[in-house]
Amino acid sequence: MNMWDRIFNLKLIEISKDWSDHALWWEQKQQWLLKPAWTLDKCGIHADARLCLTPQHKPLQLIMPNGVTLRLRACFSSPVFRTVMGICKLLSEYKELSLLRPAEEKKKKKQKDEEEVFDITSAPLPTGSIVKLANGMPAFFTESPQMENVYKMLSVSQPALPPETIAKMYRPTSKVDKAQVNSRWLDSSRSLLQQGLKENDKLFLRFKYYSFHDLTPQFDAVRLTQLYEQAKWAILLEEIECTEEEMMLFAALQYHIGKVSTTEQLVASCPAMDDLDSALQCLEVKMEAETSADDMLETMTAPELHDYLKIFRPKKQTLKKYKQFWFTFKDTSISYYKSKEESCKEPIQQMNLKGCEVAPDVSVAGQKFCIRLLIPEPEGMNEVYLRCDNEQQYSKWMAACRLASKGKTLADASFSSEVQSIQSFLAMQRTTPGSKAVQSDDSINTHSLVSPRYQKKYKPKQLTPRILEAYQNVAQLSLTDALLKFLQIWQALPDFGISYFVVSRFKGCRKDEVMGIANNRLIRIDMNVEEVVKTWRYNTMRQWNVNWDIKQVAIEFNGNVNIAFSCVTADCKIVHEYIGGYIFMSTRNREQNDTLNEELFHKLTGGHDAI
Repeated sequence: MNMWDRIFNLKLIEISKDWSDHALWWEQKQQWLLKPAWTLDKCGIHADARLCLTPQHKPLQLIMPNGVTLRLRACFSSPVFRTVMGICKLLSEYKELSLLRPAEEKKKKKQKDEEEVFDITSAPLPTGSIVKLANGMPAFFTESPQMENVYKMLSVSQPALPPETIAKMYRPTSKVDKAQVNSRWLDSSRSLLQQGLKENDKLFLRFKYYSFHDLTPQFDAVRLTQLYEQAKWAILLEEIECTEEEMMLFAALQYHIGKVSTTEQLVASCPAMDDLDSALQCLEVKMEAETSADDMLETMTAPELHDYLKIFRPKKQTLKKYKQFWFTFKDTSISYYKSKEESCKEPIQQMNLKGCEVAPDVSVAGQKFCIRLLIPEPEGMNEVYLRCDNEQQYSKWMAACRLASKGKTLADASFSSEVQSIQSFLAMQRTTPGSKAVQSDDSINTHSLVSPRYQKKYKPKQLTPRILEAYQNVAQLSLTDALLKFLQIWQALPDFGISYFVVSRFKGCRKDEVMGIANNRLIRIDMNVEEVVKTWRYNTMRQWNVNWDIKQVAIEFNGNVNIAFSCVTADCKIVHEYIGGYIFMSTRNREQNDTLNEELFHKLTGGHDAI
């Protein structure tokens, strides 16, 4: 007799009710019994076992990136990976999310006004891989004006918070503080109930993996808006650093987005237009394939860059002194010579940029156009600064360095678009003193537009004209273009997409260090000075495994390079899941983007064996 027959035959349940969503929870083992065809004996149940018959789907409060709190039904019996997929199907289609525990708050004697919670527990549980749409949104949200209003709150940027509210929000001051945040991610391989979550508990729904596919508004307005909100708060709370000029540009874009959000809406998805877009993309691919033969001779001889640049190698207790040389850029390497005439001889030095770190060091107002390179070498990272004379020269060399760091040459089709993107970004930071100034806006809330660092440095009367001056360069953008431009600049920041963890017991090092995990590399960082010590790319990784007994992660790279470390601020399962998750994200392509291989994800992130 299976377990369900035994329960009903013992008349434990005599209430007329739909029990299809119920399952048995084994309290002592912290385990769900989800195979009703099995007998209790086969499940290992003994007389002293405490079993609880409970619904698999329970209410859960989710705090979205834009601060809206939703109360919805989530699956407490499935692995968190599948639970998140169910939540995403209900709201919209996006796959880089996971669940984060809120920080433990100190108990207060008096609780002030509680935040508003929007209840959508009446939403039907998502079935199948295709979400039914109506008027460009999931069909459920069109059933009542209240539900439609909730969807609009998710797809439109929310009004700025009061300064006193922003001041109370947690702001990490170091990479160690940022590492503490990453210790709160839930285990994607275990269920909510297995991880101690209860009905109506609060969780943050956040973008965990910074590897975004098909970031287009016509497919999903909610995803674009929520990603913008997460990026905005990362900048305002100084989770990611940016220069002063970049901050003013971010502030101007926020100001513009806030203004146009009241009158404009993101483009809703139209099936006919989606089919047309797909057809045009297929045609584009076909035409590229047909013309590839004509371009074969051109690509066989990859183009080169050559010009006079200045170079500087920082050393301790030395002033910055740039020296001018003749530089050539070929394939993925930079070579430099004493002069143009000596370029036919052996170079003074040749630097292969494949796998290096590339960061801008730019001030448009100060006519400073520098490129910071961190080049991996056996003994560590070789830091080099290149200084260009003007924007045009900087745009080309910066684009070439970025492509070379990814293993691409100047012949790559994306080189021209990369140059244009850099030039567009510089143009937005350029001020035009001779042009007519934008009318002053006394209602502008500078506290909601710039980070605390610049609030302390400048008074609101100083910030307002600078923000409005930058606003002139973005005032003509549509809402969609402004959101995409904000995300594009965010993704170009040097520290974009790096999740930090404090680790210990690196080979040859006794002190704790910081490990940064990005979508394409691992970064070893000195905790005291917060400088990069070494970088390893995923494409050079041969295997990695976890010793679960001593909680140690071991990774083997090409060239017989082996590293091992233990996690201090988080469980090693979180680090293991980050690495495996990014490798899983890299396996996606346009054709497979709508379906996720859950089995492959758990194989890469949840196994105890070497991958």
